Amino acid sequence: MPGENKFNELVELISTLRSENGCPWDRKQTHDSLKRNLIEECYEVLETIEQNDTEGLIEELGDLLLQIMLHAQITSETNDLSINNVVEGLINKMVRRHPHVFGNVLAESAEEVEQNWEQLKAKEKKSSSKTGLGLINIPTDLPALHYAQILQDRAVKLGFDWEDISGVLEKIQEEALEIVGAEDQDSIEEEIGDLFFTLVNLSRRMNVHADSSLRIANIKFKARFELMVNLAAKDGHEFSKLTLMKQDSYWDKAKMILKAGLK
Repeated sequence: MPGENKFNELVELISTLRSENGCPWDRKQTHDSLKRNLIEECYEVLETIEQNDTEGLIEELGDLLLQIMLHAQITSETNDLSINNVVEGLINKMVRRHPHVFGNVLAESAEEVEQNWEQLKAKEKKSSSKTGLGLINIPTDLPALHYAQILQDRAVKLGFDWEDISGVLEKIQEEALEIVGAEDQDSIEEEIGDLFFTLVNLSRRMNVHADSSLRIANIKFKARFELMVNLAAKDGHEFSKLTLMKQDSYWDKAKMILKAGLK
């Protein structure tokens, strides 16, 4: 198959880059030195998805695949393992976790599939050397908002949750007031953290991914802010020297232009 040939070609290419006569930069890399690259590539993939950039997505998925291939190659140089073990392990897991496709288990909705997945995952974890309820197995290097949402998802599955959204909204008001009443910097930091955590709970209740929604807000703010500064410059103004009222007027103008799809 053409795709298989290309994959084998990629495996050979990465091996060559890491070889004695390969690239000095690639040879120098370790699992630790590549960690930041892996995280950055994941976020660049997310950015292209949020921008509906199909061509960009293809490129960024390639960059992410490169990181996976490098980690697999580094592992193969000191262990009797390779990218084939990664692929084989993934295939086995997908077959095992999809008994409704490859077995005789019934699952007629996405919710049932997810429930079966979690049950199978818990069973596998229990039979392995890992212990606990699964909360401690969440990678601590995840972005804080994403970590909080997974943490709350796990807690909810054990029945720990408000009865309805009103409890969450009341908690948000309570946490906001506690920030105002905090008496020192450490207390302020703690209370702001509690407010963020509760806002994540609201996101979960509304079927919104908190980390993703904040990234969208960041992108929106960046676009509006850059545009309003440029608009002010076109009118001969230095933005930082404008009054807040005048700055707000440029903010509203930038918002209107971007909503209309103009620039």
